[in-house]
Amino acid sequence: MDLDPVFLARAQFALTIAFHYIFPPLSIGLGMLMVIMEGMYMVTKDVRYEVMAKFWTKIFALIFAMGVASGIVMEFQFGTNWATYSRFVGDIFGSALAAEAIFAFFLESGFLAVLVFGWDRVSPRMHFFATVMVALGSIFSAVWIVVANSWQQTPAGYHIVGVGLDRRAELTDFWAMVFNPSAVERLTHVIIGAFILGGFFVMSVSAYYLLKGRHEDFARRSFGIALPFAAVFSIAALLSGHSQAVNVAKTQPAKLAAFEGHFTKIDGGAPLYILGIPSEEQRRVRGGVAIPGMLSFLVHGDWSEPVTPLDDPAILPEGHVMAAGETLSDYWPPVNACFQLYHLMVGLGMLFILLTVPALVLRWRGTLFEKRTLLWVFVFAVIGPIIANQAGWAAAEIGRQPWIVYGMLKTADAASKAVSGAEVLTSIILFSLIYLSLLVVWIYVMDSKIRVGPEELEAGPPSAARERWLNAATRRADASTGDSVTEVPGEDR
Repeated sequence: MDLDPVFLARAQFALTIAFHYIFPPLSIGLGMLMVIMEGMYMVTKDVRYEVMAKFWTKIFALIFAMGVASGIVMEFQFGTNWATYSRFVGDIFGSALAAEAIFAFFLESGFLAVLVFGWDRVSPRMHFFATVMVALGSIFSAVWIVVANSWQQTPAGYHIVGVGLDRRAELTDFWAMVFNPSAVERLTHVIIGAFILGGFFVMSVSAYYLLKGRHEDFARRSFGIALPFAAVFSIAALLSGHSQAVNVAKTQPAKLAAFEGHFTKIDGGAPLYILGIPSEEQRRVRGGVAIPGMLSFLVHGDWSEPVTPLDDPAILPEGHVMAAGETLSDYWPPVNACFQLYHLMVGLGMLFILLTVPALVLRWRGTLFEKRTLLWVFVFAVIGPIIANQAGWAAAEIGRQPWIVYGMLKTADAASKAVSGAEVLTSIILFSLIYLSLLVVWIYVMDSKIRVGPEELEAGPPSAARERWLNAATRRADASTGDSVTEVPGEDR
């Protein structure tokens, strides 16, 4: 059996990145919510918010550990399966990944110990500072990874040195590389997607507690924080997604055309398809439901201005000349895959708005937690942001094909020449078993911690008054006549 090493290397990378990408968005979103929760404790001194922050910190630590463990494999793949690619982008990626290690990973991991183990060992202000640093570290990590990936989509700040197999991109302007034409748009959308996932994750666990009648005060407060957080960023994702699509239309027209199933120029403006099945052979969207001219309006603000279709030579990267025997379709990404993944992401994004905004109204009216059916929806709704994040990332990567570095290096030319298909297949099987084992362990530990739930508050003053009350009790004991009897907290004399 002939095993294609390029196809298998792509499949392995897709498998590992899909598994890994469950955890970074979760840690980014949950980290920001932890800052809000602990910040509320710092402001109000209400120990219920401290209990809340402690519980979600335990969950965050598990997610962070899985993110680190699952991410290590990807680094090794660059050297084993993608040697030509690694040689070509090494100078560019080296600077971005070095910045990620210095400004993000060390910041996040350095303060993680204080975050997890420092509750009773450092001052509340120091612990809150550690929480902020860990949350920022997770975001900074995303910054540099997205910058590196965005450079592949829209290269900038480089020049090419060498020829043939020694040809590679060399960095000439670090900040031009960082602020390449797609970096800011893509980073904004990625972070917003992570915030949505974090909000839905907290609401899922909180809704479960409410339905089971456990930790109800904790669950109501957690849900009350996560709901507006998720609602705001669900709306922000719609705006960010539109801005990014306009940017893609300028920088990668073939990708947008594939996302929208836009094969050929249409008089009167390009339609926006709601659903359908693109056919590359027929060069149309079968069974399509579309809004006439809407794509032109969204891209250009004009219902009749054309949008670059797949059969237009303008889809080629600037300055690229097709080789003899090539056609424009050789430069199309897999259109149906791009179309369906993109529309899945957009559809789920609209669903998040339709779910969170009415829930906010019910919360304002004080009836949300009486809607048991809606709470069950929120228990399982966390699956939606996970799928949306995966679909968006996959659409962006598949939509770049046939390029691994847009306009400079094709995916088919980037794989290692010395690695056989059988070797890649073997590693896929072994990594799949390892990842499956990690996933089972993670789900088991996560489930056990959620079942145990947050710490129960001891009997006594239920709010910020507890700390002031304990101080007063200590002062009264110190002022006693010298016997060893002290007043018992919570006892009314």
